[in-house]
Amino acid sequence: MNDRIEQVRAAARAEAASLTNADALERFRLSFLARKGSVADLFDQLRHVTAADKPAVGKALNELRTEVQGIYDGAKEKVDSSAQRTSIDLTLPGRPLFAGSRHLVSQTLEEFQRVFVSMGFDIVEGPEVESDYYNFEALNFPPDHPARDMQDTFFVSPSVLLRTHTTPVQVRIMEKRKPPVRAIMPGRVYRNEAVSARSLVQFHQVDGVYVDKGVTFAELKGTLVAFAKRYYGSSIKYRFRASYFPFTEPSAEMDITCYLCAGKGCRVCKHSGWLEIVGSGMVHPNILKRVGYDPEEVSGYAFGFGVERTVLLRHGIDDIRLLYENDVRFLEQF
Repeated sequence: MNDRIEQVRAAARAEAASLTNADALERFRLSFLARKGSVADLFDQLRHVTAADKPAVGKALNELRTEVQGIYDGAKEKVDSSAQRTSIDLTLPGRPLFAGSRHLVSQTLEEFQRVFVSMGFDIVEGPEVESDYYNFEALNFPPDHPARDMQDTFFVSPSVLLRTHTTPVQVRIMEKRKPPVRAIMPGRVYRNEAVSARSLVQFHQVDGVYVDKGVTFAELKGTLVAFAKRYYGSSIKYRFRASYFPFTEPSAEMDITCYLCAGKGCRVCKHSGWLEIVGSGMVHPNILKRVGYDPEEVSGYAFGFGVERTVLLRHGIDDIRLLYENDVRFLEQF
């Protein structure tokens, strides 16, 4: 039996050098490692070995199987590696790598932040799942106030909701800091609206607040005009219109001349020659009281931009849904 084991070992070693392709490997496997191969046949013969010799012969058979399997595995690895190398056509031109870029909304948010940080504003973020208190009540929206109908809300529970604006962060930061407070609050907001070319259920806002002694409406106007000229160009014309927000008094909206038609009137500006860019106003005294400030000692202004709206206006895009359809042909233009 030992002689037959050595004969099979010698035969396997002799064929090792010829295992250079898949056909040779398969012949080797069938000859030695298959169920009807030489090694399996020797294991079948083990039952004829005497009980005294069986441990030694069994050990020799296991060593033989391990060695033959090792010869096969090593040769197969070399053949597979060689096949991979030869499958590459080095004459083919290289494939260009697709380089991604920052999303247009992200670019706009970053530009907003650069401009306002250069004016001395901090950047503060707050929770997207907000309480009714911070989203409405602390911002001068009583429970039965009709202004609540201005914003269709996703409620998680009767007192918890997905924030409808980033303005609640103003209250949170004023609760934690003593004046002066000067910060912007970028982030996602949610409103239960029908998806259309002009509205989505999720979009972005950038709110801002500045509270200190002697802050005036003139400073608010100066801040917004400075931003508009840096973002849209120094040649723009602007105007302020009286408006209403529960959390500011007085309140105003700022318009700039339509840069697509230079104020002559077009479809984007609804033939008015003007584009609304931001809502703003002086922080309501009730809010100052609620956060522990004395309205007789300090005053402040606040403002809020819709980021997607800004993107649409600046780039002349007529459908907000294009921003989120992940169409590379559209996104790579920016």
